Amino acid sequence: MQLYCNSLTQYSRLITKEVKIGDLLLGNNHPIRLQTMTTTDTMDTIATVEQSIRCIEAGAELVRITAPSKKEAENLGNIKNELRKRGYNTPLIADIHFTPNAAEIAARIIEKVRVNPGNYVDKKKFEQIDYTNLEYAEEIDRIRDRFTPLVKICKQYGTAMRIGTNHGSLSDRIMSRYGDTPNGMVESAMEFLRIARSESYHNIILSMKASNPQVMVQAYRLLIQQMDAEFGECYPLHLGVTEAGDGEDGRVKSAAGIGTLLEDGIGDTIRVSLTEDPEFEIPVCKDLVKRYAVNGPQSTDHCNVPNIEKLPYSPFTYSRRKTFAVNNIGGTQVPVVIADLSKLETITPTSLESIGYKYDEPSDKWNISDAAADYIFTGMAQLDFALPGTLKVITWPNYWQNANDKEKYFPIYDVAEYVNTLKTLPLGANNDDYFSPILNFVMLDCFSNPNAANIAWLEKFGNFPKIVYCLSSKNKNSMQSIRRMMVEMINAKIETPVIITTDSNWQTTDEHLIHYATEAGALLLDGFGDGVCFGMIEASYKLSTENSQQSTGRNYSINTSVEQFINSTAFSILQATRTRISKTEYISCPSCGRTLFDLQETTAKIRTVTNHLKGVKIAIMGCIVNGPGEMADADFGYVGSGVGKITLYRGKDVVKKNIDSEIAVAELINLLKESGAWVEPSLS
Repeated sequence: MQLYCNSLTQYSRLITKEVKIGDLLLGNNHPIRLQTMTTTDTMDTIATVEQSIRCIEAGAELVRITAPSKKEAENLGNIKNELRKRGYNTPLIADIHFTPNAAEIAARIIEKVRVNPGNYVDKKKFEQIDYTNLEYAEEIDRIRDRFTPLVKICKQYGTAMRIGTNHGSLSDRIMSRYGDTPNGMVESAMEFLRIARSESYHNIILSMKASNPQVMVQAYRLLIQQMDAEFGECYPLHLGVTEAGDGEDGRVKSAAGIGTLLEDGIGDTIRVSLTEDPEFEIPVCKDLVKRYAVNGPQSTDHCNVPNIEKLPYSPFTYSRRKTFAVNNIGGTQVPVVIADLSKLETITPTSLESIGYKYDEPSDKWNISDAAADYIFTGMAQLDFALPGTLKVITWPNYWQNANDKEKYFPIYDVAEYVNTLKTLPLGANNDDYFSPILNFVMLDCFSNPNAANIAWLEKFGNFPKIVYCLSSKNKNSMQSIRRMMVEMINAKIETPVIITTDSNWQTTDEHLIHYATEAGALLLDGFGDGVCFGMIEASYKLSTENSQQSTGRNYSINTSVEQFINSTAFSILQATRTRISKTEYISCPSCGRTLFDLQETTAKIRTVTNHLKGVKIAIMGCIVNGPGEMADADFGYVGSGVGKITLYRGKDVVKKNIDSEIAVAELINLLKESGAWVEPSLS
């Protein structure tokens, strides 16, 4: 195995052990299975059955149900029987956290159990305890004693198991030795996996979930490498970004994390965790996996790209590629967003509203949002008005030549055009007459024919100080093609900034969203890219709502322009990959039968009053299971602690306990003010 996947340049599914879940086969190159989790009270048999049916009819191949105690575990039998009576044979999964007894009951009833090694035996007290090697080994023996009975029951009954590590619920024991790291997540799961293997039990799936896609991707890669090194084989992997949230943000964050791994052939089953009704998760899952269907727009029929024999960077830790600054691009500056307005016949001040600039005529001033594009590509359109102070223009060289303001207008060249211009400069000519002395964009289509020309050009002109490269690829494996070019640049010590340029050939709004988040997100998570530019080809230049989930919190009306959608998506992807923060971040669990309040309604309410707090991370958790641990790196937490009761956190510290839910949002605002995180919303 090469590092963590079969190939870094060609799409190839990672072969994993085959697992049987009821009559469903998973892993070993079987189709990527789709699943979700119910949000009903598990003791309400009919409500849970009917919601499960809605999920199954939407396309769920596995349905997970929470079993927080023995009584819910026992009621899984009634739920299963009612589903079977109605003709539904979809495998069921029991979700277990703190109660081994419940897991042992459920394993005798349904097809699969999920356990979290962070809280199945260990307890999370947020205490830092130093263990000697002997004390640590004694703790492993204690885990073995408590976990082995479940393993034996699963083996006896043919029940599958998911060992599901969550970044936010690592035990104090793991934290004491490995810290809050992907390595700690891997070891947490491996401890349980070693015990299961010692009992010759192999019907196991593993997961490494985190609300931060950077951490999530690194943990899965490390897990694959560790399993291969230790066992010479890999178990199937369940992919998911936990507490992704709702609407566009939830979809983007999920696609960035899950899609990054799917691009490398990793993943045997996926769940998109949205703070929405569970049946709405399935269409997003479908959009993610259908990219890899034969003959699809992103099919397995990929173009040949030179192999990567050795990576010049670590895929297990985040480090942004070193670049020098060209104007406001590269160096230590946040990635820029380039809005493609070239399909507009005319560009007026009103046109810029869709990308974050609103002109106020009476005051003759521009209002600029935190999600305002940094550049616009105009193509052939002429601008006859003064631009906002922060906005710059990219245009074709002949239009740049005629621009009056050469400090705000910059040319973009195809690589061949740039080289030809260099070659044909008259002897003694002033370069500034042909190229901008400030900034020039040069487009490279990575590994299109002839492949060698791109690399040769980079080696000759690579570090020109006034160039920014716009890397794209017409290859179907475009992400891998761009990554391969990035590797070439690192090896050649080329530190020129790069714009990731991604076009979409899909049709629906959701398909476009998944496409951008997967392809650009995968590169950004590996530290590549000093900016992004997204576009659609002519055939799909529209916002199609066909097969879209626009009723699920997606704030796109029929009047939303393509430009507004793409600009919003670009900033959401940068936020999800933690490369540029432009808005409040919500870490919101997807709800389940443990939830103690209406998560969707509460999330919407909190978002309404806090969505102007740029850079603040607020976690909204339905219960203590998804409490301080699962909130991971949130700044503030709003957690259900009882029926109608909320506990507020600052970081992982309890600040206010058992507040009535009627006043809890107001108390959250007070906490934000007390902590210096509150600013009054703008009236504009």
